Amino acid sequence: MPGGQRHAPKPGQPRKPRPSQQQPSQQQTSQHRPRQAAAGGSPEIEGRIADVISPVIAAAGMDLESVRVSAAGRRRLLRVVVDSDRGVSLDDAATISRKLSAALDAAPVMGDFPYTLEVSSPGVDRPLTDPRHWRRAVGRLVQVTAADAGPISGRVLAADADGVTLDVAGDHRRFGYAALGAGAIQVEFGHPQTELGATGDGH
Repeated sequence: MPGGQRHAPKPGQPRKPRPSQQQPSQQQTSQHRPRQAAAGGSPEIEGRIADVISPVIAAAGMDLESVRVSAAGRRRLLRVVVDSDRGVSLDDAATISRKLSAALDAAPVMGDFPYTLEVSSPGVDRPLTDPRHWRRAVGRLVQVTAADAGPISGRVLAADADGVTLDVAGDHRRFGYAALGAGAIQVEFGHPQTELGATGDGH
């Protein structure tokens, strides 16, 4: 019995290092997560960035379409998509890029991480969801699903605050926006590419 009492703790001794072996991996996971969250983007961070840059974009006569922040190695990539009724030229993108860089440098929203700013206009794959999207698609061939009509393909003849007029196989048809899903521009040969962009390095 005394000998058994001495040997009884030994089977349990190898189990003791196991929790301590798991602890380093748990600590490493908790250490990496904050870095990824800070280096990448989140709706909250992107919302704060939008609050800073929206007035600058509006002052330039443009609309802010989207803000996206993603990790790119040790840097962050800030993608800003802008648009206007007259479109966005390369010079427009370069000018607004410089103005946005100055606004971001004056605000703490980007933190201490170095970043690259990329400013571009929407591509043809941008869904048509707002009246301004339809207005800027006048003359383009689009496909959209309409209530009580199903999928239709037509050319945008006009668009205003209430709805859009499409040429569907020679028939001019008027649709309210509430009756339309998201429209998609159809790529046609002969139409110039509208995707423009400019990049700039942040601090």
